[in-house]
Amino acid sequence: MEKNETGFLCEVAERLGNIRKENTDIFDFSGASLPDRDAVIDFIHSLKRVLFLGYFGEASHTRESAGRTTEQGIRHIYETLKNQLCLAFRMEHRDCRCRYAAEIAGDFICRIPALEEAMLLDLEAAFVGDPAAKSKSEIICSYPGFLAIFVYRAAHILYEAGVPLIPRIMTEYAHSRTGIDINAGATIGRSFFIDHGTGVVIGETTVIGDNVKIYQGVTLGALSTRLGRKLGGKKRHPTIENDVTIYSGATILGGDTVIGEGSVIGGNVFITESVPKNMRVSMKAPELVYKEGKHE
Repeated sequence: MEKNETGFLCEVAERLGNIRKENTDIFDFSGASLPDRDAVIDFIHSLKRVLFLGYFGEASHTRESAGRTTEQGIRHIYETLKNQLCLAFRMEHRDCRCRYAAEIAGDFICRIPALEEAMLLDLEAAFVGDPAAKSKSEIICSYPGFLAIFVYRAAHILYEAGVPLIPRIMTEYAHSRTGIDINAGATIGRSFFIDHGTGVVIGETTVIGDNVKIYQGVTLGALSTRLGRKLGGKKRHPTIENDVTIYSGATILGGDTVIGEGSVIGGNVFITESVPKNMRVSMKAPELVYKEGKHE
């Protein structure tokens, strides 16, 4: 490219610079670094290898090698998480000391056994709830719902600790992998099972009890977002009590909406009001029209 033809390149660069000066809340060139998405994803995979030893990474272990591999994995998880937490907290507080990040990372490590216990209950729920599952190993290795729940449960620990950005990176990674969108702020009880999973959306203030099963395409959402950020921190999403089943395509909206214990919500229903416990909610069967004739 000739020198006299490069003037417009400088002009475009200058215009971009001016836009960035007007949007310093987005374009911050003060030297602070964001958490590394690839490192956060590595943290997810490392945690998965530790929780489900032998299913990801090395395929076989003795008792001795299992203990050694677990300890090494936990050390890697701790260091990776601590470094990314330090970056995340410095986004909001430039003078944040990494000691705080170390405390949060240490607390997360201490909660790994409880996380594994929770995942084993979810695994049992999936195995009992899906007659197509040939083994629990099949669920661990291949079920998208199980992966999405695992990432959510790990992200929720960090969300509760007030960690910025990282929980969202985690759950959006799971969303991109599985088609299941579970906000890290949702509260989900024990023995949770998502069957098939594609298109499931669970909003930030959703509360889900124990032994709940939902199918593909279910939305647990907010009634309206017209007030935008004014709704932040308020209960916007429904409460699903214990032992509820929600079939495919159902939409349940609103922070005051409660689905009572033991209820079954049929496919494709649209609910914005509470449902008493032990109810069966379904759409009227559509009228089918049959016509004789052959395809052209």
